[in-house]
Amino acid sequence: MSSENWDKEIAEIHQRREMAKQHGGPEAVARHHAKGRMTLRERIDGLIDPGSFKETGMGAGGAEKDENGNLTGFTPGNFILGFAQVDERPIIVGGEDFTIGGGSPTVAGLRKSVYTEELACRYKVPLVRLHEGGGGSVLGAAGKKGRGGGGPVGDSAASQPRFKSVGEAMAMVPVASAALGPVAGLPAARLVASHFVTMSRDTAQILIAGPAVVKRALGVDLTKEELGGADVHAANGVVDAVAADEAEALIQIRQFLSYMPQNVWELAPIVDSGDPPDRAEDKLANIIPRNRRKAFDVRKLIDAVVDKGSFFEMGRKYGPGQVTGLARMNGQSVGILTNDGRFYAGAMTSEGAQKVRRFIEICDTFHLPMISLIDEPGFMIGPEAESGGAIRYGTSAVLAAANYSAPWASVLVRKNYGVAAAAHYGPDAYVLAWPSAEMGALPLEGGVAVAFGREIAAADDPEARRRELEDELAARLSPFPRSESYSFHEWIDPRETRPMLCEWIKLVQPLLPQLLGPRHFGIRP
Repeated sequence: MSSENWDKEIAEIHQRREMAKQHGGPEAVARHHAKGRMTLRERIDGLIDPGSFKETGMGAGGAEKDENGNLTGFTPGNFILGFAQVDERPIIVGGEDFTIGGGSPTVAGLRKSVYTEELACRYKVPLVRLHEGGGGSVLGAAGKKGRGGGGPVGDSAASQPRFKSVGEAMAMVPVASAALGPVAGLPAARLVASHFVTMSRDTAQILIAGPAVVKRALGVDLTKEELGGADVHAANGVVDAVAADEAEALIQIRQFLSYMPQNVWELAPIVDSGDPPDRAEDKLANIIPRNRRKAFDVRKLIDAVVDKGSFFEMGRKYGPGQVTGLARMNGQSVGILTNDGRFYAGAMTSEGAQKVRRFIEICDTFHLPMISLIDEPGFMIGPEAESGGAIRYGTSAVLAAANYSAPWASVLVRKNYGVAAAAHYGPDAYVLAWPSAEMGALPLEGGVAVAFGREIAAADDPEARRRELEDELAARLSPFPRSESYSFHEWIDPRETRPMLCEWIKLVQPLLPQLLGPRHFGIRP
């Protein structure tokens, strides 16, 4: 006789949920922990506000039942997702469960991963992905049970529009991702489709394909670390930051989100930093050496200008001559763009240009005011720069700045030369200049070599004549004449930089609501 109530089915729902919480089972979890890695639920708990995770889709997976229809086993889909909160703001968080099939997508796991992005777009909240998993299997999502079935072997990434929601999410909401173990194939592609990417140094690798595939295809025998470890991807720009461990990676994601709005229809939160807007740092008066060939620590300059402790750098090891990061000015989230003269004298390489363009577009997407602290000697020159396409990538960065929609402030702290300098000015930029500012079509040294080449070559002491000419022309670089002709808005004491930028921030904040909504970028070189 059939039951007159639903007690059995209700009990099975709760039973499946409890089984789902076991991941791939005690042995699989123990092996995972032995490798120094957290389970996905432990990672989620480490990221979010305590107790805020509301998981969805726990019933997705494969069930095993006895002859009487009683549940004897349940393997959950190997992707976990749900709603949560970070700093009391809602997010969607999800990631692969490596303890089940090494995170290689199952049917349910793949559907849940796509649904994660769809939810972020539907509810217009930030998306966080915590990745650890392989790409598709040659056996397909059905696994070994699919052998001999006569169907296709494996599943194409193009078999469904899996990346449609990935692109939509990046245009609507902040997306932050972390590689916390080996990440390959489809999960790796999802990982980099983010506004902020980090990876844990000791546990994570990012790979198009793993060592076995590489060895079979190319005959090259490398470890996962050699193929796609932290040092590899920090230098090539795949990741924006490298964390010492998983816990630090989760902290970095929380930090990134704190600067971001919930979506492109909202503004970034204003935070009370406790740092007076009229703070004037005496060290700024002499932070730029009089010796034009001597570099300085630009990060000390940044820290003296922005709200104390607020600078969040992105991509430090990639294109190191350019410095990009988020910060706050009087509590307002802003983008910071500058140069590090300790690398290539700060010249813009092809890598640096790509880094700058991407950063400008992220800030533009979320309507953040941009502040550029300019010490730009121009595009990098030489055979490597030419073969690396520096002019093309550099022009792309310049056009990203030229089409910036949010307010932009430029502070000429030192060099301002060539086409590359245009990447430091948005439309109608508010321009300040320090006494150390210098500008022109070419850096002084290169310009002298071009304009006076024959004279230098004919001199009794060419090197002495070169330096004499450089010193003569250097005296003409003073910003006084340009100030007199109103070539920039204010010539300032460097100690006035923070107070004046904070005043500017107050003026532009009422303009920001007019910018809300998605940004659409035209084609770039």
